[in-house]
Amino acid sequence: MEMNVSNNEEQVVAKKLGGLNPALILPILLAIGYLIYYFVLGSPGNFKPDPRLTGASVAFSDVEIKEISPEGFMGIIYMGGPIVPILISFMIIVIVFSIERALVLKKAAGAGNVDNFVLSVRRLLSQNKIDEALEECDRQQGSVGNVVKEGLTTYKALSHDSTMNKEQKMVALNKSIEEATTLEMPMLEKNMMILSTLGTVATLVALLGTVIGMIKAFHALGSGGGTPDSAALSVGISEALINTALGIGTSAVAIIFYNYFTSKIDGLTFKIDEIAMSIQQSFAEFH
Repeated sequence: MEMNVSNNEEQVVAKKLGGLNPALILPILLAIGYLIYYFVLGSPGNFKPDPRLTGASVAFSDVEIKEISPEGFMGIIYMGGPIVPILISFMIIVIVFSIERALVLKKAAGAGNVDNFVLSVRRLLSQNKIDEALEECDRQQGSVGNVVKEGLTTYKALSHDSTMNKEQKMVALNKSIEEATTLEMPMLEKNMMILSTLGTVATLVALLGTVIGMIKAFHALGSGGGTPDSAALSVGISEALINTALGIGTSAVAIIFYNYFTSKIDGLTFKIDEIAMSIQQSFAEFH
């Protein structure tokens, strides 16, 4: 009964710290990316004055793209074409989910220093002070503390159980720790796939924008009866390079954050395994 209650508590913790729901958040962030592209980057104020843009809020439909002259950096990015809002959305998604993962992992690390918590619990286990170790888990309040508390609760229950032999108790203790770890890991790893995917997909989408820009550039080069349209040629090359830059930047940021959070998760997992081994050794020694 005691173990079931503890498992339910773990499930509640996992739900609380599970993070953002991608199915709900991703469409919103994509919409924000398009709004930024059309209303912020595409604002007429980011381009040189043109009588045809007077009173226009967003659209440049009355002006050929090669005749639009950006006046600032935001206008230059706007000239990257229809793939740019997708890449902007990708960058926003990476930033939002990186912040979300940072907050979740910080909460999962618990209060105080994890290394000190591990050393304290191992010291108490070596002295068979289970109640004191449980109090340390209550103060820690992180994923490591949750798993250790489940293991110690089972440890305490098995120490008073006379129906199983030592080998059966060790198996039950190990199973309890594994189940508690399994409940915590989805919360730690949730949404990491988004960062991993965008680290690759952003580059491929940017390559698509690059290819489209180069197609436009070569079309301008071959049109005009032997006289290349230099304005259209420059627009095509500019579009290709803008997409390349945005894609590489987004991919780099996604990969950096993904690797950073992966290392943090691996660190917490290692701490859990370290204490789990100590719990098993302590039980084998004292029982």
